[in-house]
Amino acid sequence: MAERLQKFLAGTGLGSRREIEQWISAGRLQVNGKPAVLGQKVSGMERITLDGRLLRGGGRQRPAKPRILLYHKPVGEVCTRTDPQGRPTVFDRLPPLATARWISVGRLDIDTSGLLVFVTDGELAHVLMHPSGGFEREYAARIRGEVNAQMLEQLCAGLELEDGPARFASVDVEGGSGSNRWYRVVVAEGRNRIVRRLWEAVGCQVSRLIRVRFGPLALPRHLARGRWLEMNPHQVADLYAAAGLAPAARRSG
Repeated sequence: MAERLQKFLAGTGLGSRREIEQWISAGRLQVNGKPAVLGQKVSGMERITLDGRLLRGGGRQRPAKPRILLYHKPVGEVCTRTDPQGRPTVFDRLPPLATARWISVGRLDIDTSGLLVFVTDGELAHVLMHPSGGFEREYAARIRGEVNAQMLEQLCAGLELEDGPARFASVDVEGGSGSNRWYRVVVAEGRNRIVRRLWEAVGCQVSRLIRVRFGPLALPRHLARGRWLEMNPHQVADLYAAAGLAPAARRSG
């Protein structure tokens, strides 16, 4: 069965759909010697190259068993594969892969710590990140500034940001005193810096931000900053089920 090129390659663990679409737009991918185009469908029998390097030489190849890591990102690391300023990246500490590569499920800014999820299946990454999936992100946020009940109502009812309306699905007081209280907040989307921007919209500043949950995956309490933990096969199967997907090894071949 033919499927879109970006979906086919994402399923093999090459990258996320969005990343592969950017390669197509930049003219980096070729199919049977011709530049790939957005929307192009392939059967898996084609000769596919990236920057002249052979990815698939004809014949649909069965993807490897999917792998998933939970990573405790520290403050100070960026979420790009390389950084022109030489700052450490979240990929630096991950175990090497022979035939695939780690795909980050969303990002955290350099000043945010906490849970990052890495997968080898680009289709799974796409489903987890896409707003239609409805996967919640939960954060512990330390807030500088006086917060009252009206502000909390506004944050949950919705506020207009520069890129459209946004809201918290829930806000709960966690503790603290004075002008540095902790709150537990949940958002249902992964827009850039959305937690910080929502608090700023009501006149408060986030002095510390930690992601503690992504969908059904919680940051393990024993996982130290800068360390990763690989999910076992049962946990992997549960995440695929939550995403409504069959594991990559069963979607092809």
